Amino acid sequence: MSQPDDFGFNEEAALLKSSAAKFFSEHFSADKLHALVAQDPSPDRAPTVQWDQALWQQMVDLGWTLLAVPEEQGGVGMPLVGVAGLAEELGKAAFPCPLLATLAASYVLTACGEQGHGALADIVNGETATLALSNATGSWSPADTNVVAEAGRLNGTACFVQDAGKVSRLLVCARSQQSLELYWVAANAAGVQLQQDAILDLTRDQAHIEFRDVEAQLVSGAAQDAMDAALPAIWTLLAADMVGAGEWQLQTTVDYVKQRQQFDHPLGFFQAVKHPLVNVMIAIDQAKSLVFNAACAVDCEPEKARQYAHMAKASASDMAVFASSRSVQCR
Repeated sequence: MSQPDDFGFNEEAALLKSSAAKFFSEHFSADKLHALVAQDPSPDRAPTVQWDQALWQQMVDLGWTLLAVPEEQGGVGMPLVGVAGLAEELGKAAFPCPLLATLAASYVLTACGEQGHGALADIVNGETATLALSNATGSWSPADTNVVAEAGRLNGTACFVQDAGKVSRLLVCARSQQSLELYWVAANAAGVQLQQDAILDLTRDQAHIEFRDVEAQLVSGAAQDAMDAALPAIWTLLAADMVGAGEWQLQTTVDYVKQRQQFDHPLGFFQAVKHPLVNVMIAIDQAKSLVFNAACAVDCEPEKARQYAHMAKASASDMAVFASSRSVQCR
């Protein structure tokens, strides 16, 4: 099946994106973000989990956590191209929340088939979730997990767990004697020990989680297959988030160089400032095009989805580094 000319970005997707932009504009300004997370910018600060849970509940009430849950399981089942538009607006706002983590877990659970239905029902009922599968080197391959499952109980450590301090459930990859498996675990279950990592991004939290004889619910005995099926969507949303962040950096930097005076001219008057910002704009447009191409492939051309998602994430990662460096240099 070929892709539609507009990537399948229909009226419903456009409405979600515009309503998300309006929501963040009205409820979460840059000043509110700074007040929330930037009281102590020291890299030596103790790691904390700062987020507006009341505002997050409004996002849940809007149904955003259900976008990746299939309709037959009580969710919205929106095509990925529409969800990517929301992720882009989330990246612009940099709102600290477990939305991307919950969407990622939803895609993995959906790929588990009937075995994932119980966990998806928890998400429909308001639970939030994140993936706990990386080892100490950061590998996302289920085969590299350091968590071991035996008789329905987990032991070991998962590292680099995103938004671990904001979620109520963990989707854990573990190794048993039979296979690589996925387990559904309450974040506050007995034996779950969470240690926040010190990271530079004040809008995120990250942790490593130790499991000590933790009782867990088996979701799938084919963790590798489920992850392989879900990763293109997950990579695409991460790339969309970076595109949104890049767009915010470009806009705020342009606003700054229009106002900041140097040698009796705004900084933006000088070509040494104009040209790098134009290059940032081009890099953002390239990454954004690849993001929506990848999202559309997940929806319409699954055989190409993994390749296109790799391209989108690589382009967005390079763009994010470049946009950040030019933004810092121009201020």
